[in-house]
Amino acid sequence: MTSELFSPLTLRSGQVLKNRIAKAAMEENMADDHQLPGRQLLSLYRRWADGGTGLLITGNVMVHAEAMTGPAGVVLDEHAPLKPFSEWAEAGKSGGGAIWMQINHPGRQVTSDMPGVVWGPTDTGVSLGKHSGRFGKPTAMTAQQIQETVARYAVTARRAEEAGFDGVEVHAAHGYLLSQFLSPLVNKRTDRWGGSLENRARMLLDIVRAVRASVSPSFAVAVKLNSADFQRGGFDADDARQVIEMLEPLGVDMVELSGGSYESPAMTGRPADDRTQAREAYFLDLAKDLVRTSPLPLMLTGGITRRVTAERVLDSGVSVLGMGTALAVTPDLPERWRQGREADRAMRPVTWSDKALASAAGMAQVRHQMRRLARGRATKPGTHPAVALVSEHRKQRRALRNYRTWLAAYRTAA
Repeated sequence: MTSELFSPLTLRSGQVLKNRIAKAAMEENMADDHQLPGRQLLSLYRRWADGGTGLLITGNVMVHAEAMTGPAGVVLDEHAPLKPFSEWAEAGKSGGGAIWMQINHPGRQVTSDMPGVVWGPTDTGVSLGKHSGRFGKPTAMTAQQIQETVARYAVTARRAEEAGFDGVEVHAAHGYLLSQFLSPLVNKRTDRWGGSLENRARMLLDIVRAVRASVSPSFAVAVKLNSADFQRGGFDADDARQVIEMLEPLGVDMVELSGGSYESPAMTGRPADDRTQAREAYFLDLAKDLVRTSPLPLMLTGGITRRVTAERVLDSGVSVLGMGTALAVTPDLPERWRQGREADRAMRPVTWSDKALASAAGMAQVRHQMRRLARGRATKPGTHPAVALVSEHRKQRRALRNYRTWLAAYRTAA
């Protein structure tokens, strides 16, 4: 196989990625007490920047201060100071690569202990069996709330460019708000945002148009999309193909393919319907079909840990490969590959029978590694998932107290 791993890629905006390796978004949950990027995030991104990736995509930055995926999330809205974000962008570009900000709204995937709002296309809640009570009961969004949310994405994108980021990625995967609108299982609306795929994709398309209009032509705009939801009757690969075609005329630079949601955590290799059991490159088979028809460059994320797998992904026609967990454990993995070496450690998947709990423990393990990197320490992928989960729970409780205090002050000031 001839490797394109370290060849540049020119995007339609004119932006050039120095190689085909991206650090995919992982939810760091490491904001400071004011929901801003602080010292830990800057340190973490410098570690990744030094590791040789062509592109760093941040963990999801929230467009709505009252709608958070977690209490230690970063918020960039019209009120946030730009200096901490400028420092974050500078840290991410310090190794010569590009940095894009992933921008997101959780919709109904908000835990029940969080203040703020829990919105969705309809009032259908997250279904996780005995764990369903962990999530708040959503209310169906009004037309005005939908329009205001579209505007929020545009504001966040514009301010990300002002802060020095090279692009944004609109998150429309993993069961968050835009993924909820795309899903026929969640979106039961009967108005212009429900029913046909064209209607279910309307909010995403409106957001991309608004974002593209609010930034310069040289600023990259990407979309993260599920190749499939991995739920029977849900958003599937044919839907993904059609949405990619809808995005092409809107000035999108690239579409990142992933899969799953909290209800079916395929992004961690544990889908609810067991249709993908691949240990590496979970979504490659679906991506191969989409590559054949896609008018846009595709990035594939999920389970890539070895160079041979990365080369197989690129040989399929995918333009960029995304890695998350592998870079949380070995931040200099791209540079190792350049030197003909592999990672000397890996994190084993959590194989507990309770998939929801296993997914939470797996994410806790990843965050444990990121926090070690942020403190300048070596990673410890052998940490027991139960230990990581308990530690994460304690950190989130402290972060929740801080977020409640901050949100109360934010509402008063607003």
